[in-house]
Amino acid sequence: MDRVVNLAKRRGLVFPSSEIYGGFRSTWDYGPLGVLLKRNVKDAWWRSLVQMRDDVVGLDAAIMMAPRVWEASGHIATFTDPLVDCRNCKERFRADQLPGSGACPKCGAKDTLTEARQFNLMFKTFVGPVEDAAAVAYLRPETAQGILVNFANVQTTTRKKPPFGIAQIGKSFRNEITPGNFIFRTREFEQMEMEFFVPPEDGPQWYEYWCQERFNWYLDLGIPAELLRLRPHDPDELSHYSVATSDVEFEYPWGWGELEGIANRTDFDLTKHGEFSGQDLSYFDQENDRRYIPHVIEPAAGADRATLAFLLAAYDEEEVTTAGGKVEKRTVLHLDPRLAPTKVAILPLSKNEQLTPVANEVADSLRPHFMIEVDITGSIGKRYRRQDEVGTPLCVTIDFDTLDDRAVTIRDRDTMNQDRVGLDQMLSYLRDRIPQ
Repeated sequence: MDRVVNLAKRRGLVFPSSEIYGGFRSTWDYGPLGVLLKRNVKDAWWRSLVQMRDDVVGLDAAIMMAPRVWEASGHIATFTDPLVDCRNCKERFRADQLPGSGACPKCGAKDTLTEARQFNLMFKTFVGPVEDAAAVAYLRPETAQGILVNFANVQTTTRKKPPFGIAQIGKSFRNEITPGNFIFRTREFEQMEMEFFVPPEDGPQWYEYWCQERFNWYLDLGIPAELLRLRPHDPDELSHYSVATSDVEFEYPWGWGELEGIANRTDFDLTKHGEFSGQDLSYFDQENDRRYIPHVIEPAAGADRATLAFLLAAYDEEEVTTAGGKVEKRTVLHLDPRLAPTKVAILPLSKNEQLTPVANEVADSLRPHFMIEVDITGSIGKRYRRQDEVGTPLCVTIDFDTLDDRAVTIRDRDTMNQDRVGLDQMLSYLRDRIPQ
């Protein structure tokens, strides 16, 4: 874990937020490469759930919503964690994550922990210039409610019939008691959620479908099967709205942790919002001449957690033998090309002014098709290693032979094999090896 965190800082993937001021606990900024990696994760999710399907549409709902939304959803009453304080070191902990010894996990003192009290995880704010009870609002703790309250709007405008889904990617905020493990648990994070509305009798089968579909998404993007599992919740774990929930879990360095939850929420949400708003959120099925409140199947993933899992699964250190017979250690991210921040690196063999025009020509021809980087600093071997570290699938090297034969050398990240390819064939060669 430490090696991945250090790589993320050193190579511009993730920085501590407000670092020049000493940082701000559990907040992180995505650097030039990190923002590309995370965006690729979100794009892969969107492509899978929206672009490649005809039964899911998109939405981008507001972060702040009417406070009654959170009353109806149960967040104001039940969105809590048990909190305890240590009277000795003043640190706070979640009661359900404390060791059984009764000692403080930080200072080790015994009999200094307070009784547990419930702590609401929502961030409270005020709308308008007056800070009174009438102006109270909340930063959303999940993106799902913005989808649910728009069910009727989306259904009417798209004319979709259940089963159909509404997908959204966006920021959520939770005032976590114990954030930590890098970008795994933070107070500001990004979610990728979809609410899939189905006839009541079809809920169980669609729940099983989405459990397997979402599990397979992580496999398809390169996470090994041995690092993933699908864990059904025990009855005492289920949320107040769920009759069945399973988590796609990843084996992080500290143990198994949730990547994504898939829940059968039944008709809880639309029923509650209908009651609190006074609006009819039922659906009339003309074909069968019946009216019902759809049940909801919800796959909810964390973009930050998924990004971390892909990084950890891709990270590798291996020994390689150089052309001169020397054994060196190589750090490489074996990222799926669809997720790699940079798809192609362009490496002139040297800074020689004869090579610069050709390097610029190659860059200009590839830039409309791929996210590229032109790297001219250091030996060619060091530049290959730099690109390996950030998961760049292919490197294009321009050498002095290029001036005569109008061909370049293309090196594969994983095999380190090299092919000589003519400039007129370069784009098609790269397209064959980098999924679009």
